[in-house]
Amino acid sequence: STKSNLLGVLLMGRVLGGIGTSLLFSAPEAWLVGEAGKEGVESSLGETFGLAYAGDSIVAILAGQLASIAASSRGPTGPFEMSVGFLILGGLLAATAWKENVAGGGNDSGSKPTIRDAVKVVKSDPKIMLVGAMQSLFEAAMYVFVLNWPPAVSKAVGSYFSKFATDASSAISTPYGTVFSCFMACCLLGSTVFGQLTSSKKVDKDGKSKAVSTENFAVGMLGLATLAMGSATLSIAGKLPKLLSFLSSPGSLLAILVSSLFVFESCVGMYFPTIGTLRSKYFPDSHRSVVMNLFGIPLNAMVVTVFLSIEKLGTQGALGVSTTALALATLCGLKLKKLVNDEGAESK
Repeated sequence: STKSNLLGVLLMGRVLGGIGTSLLFSAPEAWLVGEAGKEGVESSLGETFGLAYAGDSIVAILAGQLASIAASSRGPTGPFEMSVGFLILGGLLAATAWKENVAGGGNDSGSKPTIRDAVKVVKSDPKIMLVGAMQSLFEAAMYVFVLNWPPAVSKAVGSYFSKFATDASSAISTPYGTVFSCFMACCLLGSTVFGQLTSSKKVDKDGKSKAVSTENFAVGMLGLATLAMGSATLSIAGKLPKLLSFLSSPGSLLAILVSSLFVFESCVGMYFPTIGTLRSKYFPDSHRSVVMNLFGIPLNAMVVTVFLSIEKLGTQGALGVSTTALALATLCGLKLKKLVNDEGAESK
């Protein structure tokens, strides 16, 4: 659709792209969890998610470089044209290498689960609601961040490097490709940290597990993401606490902004294997895909609302909304941790 000048074709392309994205973020995970259950290897799902998203970061770095080459030779639509080949290859691999699995339970009639069924499932267990809320809030904050970091970094870079420019033609441009590659490297670091801290292979000399529980890890990750996004928001505003007023120079604000964004991207790398593991524990197989997509509704509503109000909010306001969403996600994580601990204490 990117090669067409017809608005209807472009819109249809976006609709199909949205459907594809929804399936991408639900179907492979549902298949993996279902297959792990059949093979009896559910305990290794956390490590599998960690490795998968680490590999995803490496692929993203390579894709960024390939997209840059394609854009240079074919123009703005070059990366989209190149992606068609990879999509076809991925479809062929899924069709030939994956065997079909069907989740059991949940529907006595044998019919496919509906949105109404998914709502009932969510209402029946507060842990599902809390995990879903964490998913919606974090990913809403992430998508708002994705569309606001370029102007934020560009403004900070321009403010700092303007003193080195002799005239308008020598102004320093923001190296977006390099920044994106650094973001993906941070995601890789985050996925690796998740795998190391939550690995079931971490045991002491007495054979007891030293692994951090996924619930505890989620709370720490969400809290760190909130601090990082809040720090980035303050650096954009140029309003640091009085104790840190000595860092209010353009160079210091740029360093704080970039460092904060790198920390947040590391949290993104931790988030995906974390939320995948939590969903595998609390979302029922029979309704997994539907429930995951159900929580995509408030996610998209939040993102659309922010961008419809972007003229009033500005970049600082949008990132402020992201900070608030992350703080709420942290509270949901704390509540989930409490519920799990209470259930564990009752079972003893």
